[in-house]
Amino acid sequence: MSLSPEQKKKFRTIGHGLSPIVTIAGKGMTENIQLEVDRALGDHELIKIKFAVGDREVKHQLIQELCTIVEATLVQEIGHVALLYRKALVSNPKLSNLTR
Repeated sequence: MSLSPEQKKKFRTIGHGLSPIVTIAGKGMTENIQLEVDRALGDHELIKIKFAVGDREVKHQLIQELCTIVEATLVQEIGHVALLYRKALVSNPKLSNLTR
């Protein structure tokens, strides 16, 4: 899914106030992490993920792999934090970071 520059700007503004929901560290991408990210995207639509891996190339590979697995779009990547977006099938206004 491709986002327009206006959508990315809006999502980056919203994402600025968010805290990372999941941290991916030394063990890499486990099935539990994939399930948690999938659940969080279904609930919140826009989430931050922290990558605590040392190598920059490994971090980029993990981000791309995660986006592919959970069918999300990378909105922004700054330092060790990635902002991901996936439109929910049924948006819950109480949980969605886009409507709060």
